[in-house]
Amino acid sequence: MADHDLTGFDRETFTHDGVTRRILRRGTGPAVIVIAEIPGITPKVLAFAERVAAIGCTAVLPVLFGTPGRDGDSANVGRRKAGQYLAASLRKVCVSREFTVLATGRSSPVVTWLRALAADEHERCGGPGVGAVGMCLTGGFALAMAVDDRLLAPVLSQPSMPLPLTRSRAVGIDISAADLATVRGRCEREGLKVLGLRFRSDRLVPDDRFAFLRRELGDAFVAVELPDSAANPNAVKAPHSVLTEHLVDEPGQPTRAALDQVLDLFRSRLLTAPGAPSPEATAPPSEER
Repeated sequence: MADHDLTGFDRETFTHDGVTRRILRRGTGPAVIVIAEIPGITPKVLAFAERVAAIGCTAVLPVLFGTPGRDGDSANVGRRKAGQYLAASLRKVCVSREFTVLATGRSSPVVTWLRALAADEHERCGGPGVGAVGMCLTGGFALAMAVDDRLLAPVLSQPSMPLPLTRSRAVGIDISAADLATVRGRCEREGLKVLGLRFRSDRLVPDDRFAFLRRELGDAFVAVELPDSAANPNAVKAPHSVLTEHLVDEPGQPTRAALDQVLDLFRSRLLTAPGAPSPEATAPPSEER
């Protein structure tokens, strides 16, 4: 896959509390904030955003790191270039105080900016609320954003922070205790559902992390856990990125079923009129249990 020239995406900026960042937009309808994984908004992240727009939502992609549209797949650009790009994005994250990489029990400061973006997009795009997808390093951001009651459809795709270098960091996720309590309350009072995706052997997303989310959120946490055999065999890296690098976009494939479940969550929470039938988006397909 070559670099994406961003055709079809509007390029704008959003400013909150003195911080201005670029954003990409595509589609019409209720907003879904798509927060890219390392190294950035790759062509495959943009392809996911296109799927979000195709169901009738507005995909909004904040640029937190990397070069939008740049391909970071070593199978396409070579190991050296891919490694250099990955390292550059990681350096930016690791030296920035806006990202919580190792600390437990903390929400990354950048989440405050993302919540403001979601609120602005809700006012702009309308609808009952907003969706959000975080991936890898940003996976937990979607959970922390859900303290705002406008966030109706949070998706945590391979949430990898804090890096599980110790047991204490593996048993937890990058959200403060206060924020987690607020989200838990929304789950209990409002029926909020939190969708989580991972490959079972992914060392960046250990079993303990999903077990923690089950304990904290109960049945409100819907886990889709896939076997390694479901990952795209052409991907160079070990199974990790459910919706992008390791997606096998073919009917009947487990990763495609996971993608469809994410899109169905957005349909049911953001696009379905109250009282109307909605797609089943609150339980993983039987083969993924």
